[in-house]
Amino acid sequence: MRIGETEIEARTIAGPGDTTLVFLHEGLGSVSLWRDFPDRVASAVGLPALVYSRRGYGGSSSVTLPRPVRFMHDEAAFLPEVLAAADVGRSVLIGHSDGASIALLHAAARPEGLRGLAVLAPHVFVEELSIASIAKARVAFATTDLRAKLARHHGTNVDVAFRGWNDVWLAPEFRTWNIEDEVAKIRVPCAVVQGRDDEYGTLAQVESIRARVPGAEVTVLEACGHSPHRDQPEATLAAIEALVRRALVD
Repeated sequence: MRIGETEIEARTIAGPGDTTLVFLHEGLGSVSLWRDFPDRVASAVGLPALVYSRRGYGGSSSVTLPRPVRFMHDEAAFLPEVLAAADVGRSVLIGHSDGASIALLHAAARPEGLRGLAVLAPHVFVEELSIASIAKARVAFATTDLRAKLARHHGTNVDVAFRGWNDVWLAPEFRTWNIEDEVAKIRVPCAVVQGRDDEYGTLAQVESIRARVPGAEVTVLEACGHSPHRDQPEATLAAIEALVRRALVD
């Protein structure tokens, strides 16, 4: 999928209905790293889906580093162009980690056509736990086979994908990043899913969203880390199904 001079890696899943599920990946994610979860969701709710890699990830065009502190705001602002290029009118967003934060920002600023959103392990402010885990990831990228594993999904973008995420999160100026004021503007149906053992964020993230978004449905999963759709796929799928049913009725 081409948007101006930018190539966006995208995968579509056919289905009936005029509402499209749009999957927004994590800070090290891509189309392929979602694996078959989008297909399972699309099949369960009977809707078409769009899965895409953001700029600098997977098979999409590269970007110039460093990313700015407001990179998630920038990606939320670019999302309408992705939706237009894919001919998506009405949508339900499903975001994971950084992708969840981007989904929240989009819902707050550009709700036109948005029926609802499900956010998995979202970030709305920076915590020490997040910084400590991201610092460990930097060491792992330099000293283990993490880079080789990520290269299977990002190809020549592997260093841009990792550094674009890791460097900005560890930048001193990022410590004050906070989107709680934006989240308070959301008025579409919202579901929040987080693992109790999430190594990148505490339940304070969830409680912040619950306090600011009217009617937000929260699911906290036991024996689950930062990737609910991988650690507890059935429970995560059930939470998304419930959100989609509520969103399409509303």
